[in-house]
Amino acid sequence: MSGTCALPIYIIAALLEEPYILSKCRESLKGIRDIERTTSRLSQGTGNARDLQSLCISLSHIPTLREDYSALPVPHPPLLHDFGELTTLLCAALTDEPPAHLRDGGVIRDGWSPPLDELRDASRGGKDWIARLQEDERKRTGIDSLKIKFNNVFGYFIEITTSHLAKVPGDYTRKQTMSNGERYITPALKEMENKVLGAEERSKQLELELFLEVRARVLTHLPKLQETAAAVAGIDVLCALAEVAQYHRHCRPDLNTGNGFFISNGRHPVLEQTLTDAKFVPNDTELDPDTARLQILTGPNMAGKSTYIRQIALIAVMAQIGAYVPAESATLGLVDRIFCRVGASDDLSRGQSTFMVEMSETALILNHATDRSLVILDEIGRGTATFDGLSIAWAVAEHLHDTIGCRTLFATHYHELTDLANNKQAVANYNVAVREWNEEIIFLHKILPGAADKSYGIQVARLAGLPKVVVERAKSILSHLELHSVKPEAKTQGPKAKNTDQPSLPKPNAPQMDLFADF
Repeated sequence: MSGTCALPIYIIAALLEEPYILSKCRESLKGIRDIERTTSRLSQGTGNARDLQSLCISLSHIPTLREDYSALPVPHPPLLHDFGELTTLLCAALTDEPPAHLRDGGVIRDGWSPPLDELRDASRGGKDWIARLQEDERKRTGIDSLKIKFNNVFGYFIEITTSHLAKVPGDYTRKQTMSNGERYITPALKEMENKVLGAEERSKQLELELFLEVRARVLTHLPKLQETAAAVAGIDVLCALAEVAQYHRHCRPDLNTGNGFFISNGRHPVLEQTLTDAKFVPNDTELDPDTARLQILTGPNMAGKSTYIRQIALIAVMAQIGAYVPAESATLGLVDRIFCRVGASDDLSRGQSTFMVEMSETALILNHATDRSLVILDEIGRGTATFDGLSIAWAVAEHLHDTIGCRTLFATHYHELTDLANNKQAVANYNVAVREWNEEIIFLHKILPGAADKSYGIQVARLAGLPKVVVERAKSILSHLELHSVKPEAKTQGPKAKNTDQPSLPKPNAPQMDLFADF
């Protein structure tokens, strides 16, 4: 929308305050079809009569939508133009259900063109005459099965089966012999055929000319039609966002020029609607620019780390397009761009391995992110050797914190990264709560302060169906490896460093939550 139109969030707020207007606008929009696509087809010369009919139906609902939308107590420009004259033209010129192909005829309504009506009357009169002739010939010959048919090769003809050939009159002229009968013509039938087919052909040609005239008159309104199509699309989006906010308890976000991200009981806008066998667990988010600008998020697979960081990015996108967001409250600093590095994929056609793709995406982020950006990273460095991957992940996290200074959510299985919180002023550790119950792992999907005590990867592998002997062997190997952990040396940051001592492994008593706590 352009001109003096209010910001989307104000319009959505007004729609929520006036649910009756929202309902009426949604009802009016149901009758409006894709005006932009229709006008595009018509302007390219590929549109048919059904496109004109679709446009006619859409334009007939514009006055109601304009009246309903104008009742909102917000300023907006008059982008929904008046097409009363054009709507009258289309309704008068087109039949209610035009055919898909112009060659079939039946596009122009009776009464629109007197010359076309005359040709149609001649064609219809000739067909009625042929129908009467069939009844007369049946009575004259005594052949009840006699039929007058038509095809594109022979035109109209009289068809008589073999069992009645002895009754054929002498004025019939044989035209074609078939396996089960004969086909005949008469001079009167041939004369009427010329009249009928000639009138029908001329009427179809005239219909095509009339259709092109109507289409040309429509295209004189093309700029206003395109403006109206854009306005309708904008209203549709705003009404849809308002309806979603109404049905799913979204809140109005508070946007500011700061760098903080504070969300209370935020939810994933898609997953909370698609979950059928469980209730979505909301989570708070505090990306404080001074103490928690970069969050290191640890926890097991399937616990919800990826869902959580995507959720924050989606909330940021929704807020900045003017939508309400799925949360109890949200105070968000504006972002210039959102960078996302998630998933694992390769590009074999370009000779890029999964790890190469991951590094290329990470390089793009580090080379283009600013201190106003929001970055979400899901597992950096997994596609190479453990120490290589850990070193890369560590260096990337330091660069995002020290050099770029952007807001970052960094989900990782490298627990060693949690030691950054001891040496970097704006790094904070968070973990996804889990509990073990009777040798089962239970995901609580709650984000809590502190580092996770372990990854529970072996338990997840058991859930996936690995043989018991493999799982037990993995536990034995893990116990041995945990005795020989190596950590990279942390780089101190002068007066901002919280602790300049050699970094150590996170303590195993990370804060968790009670299994049966109420969320």
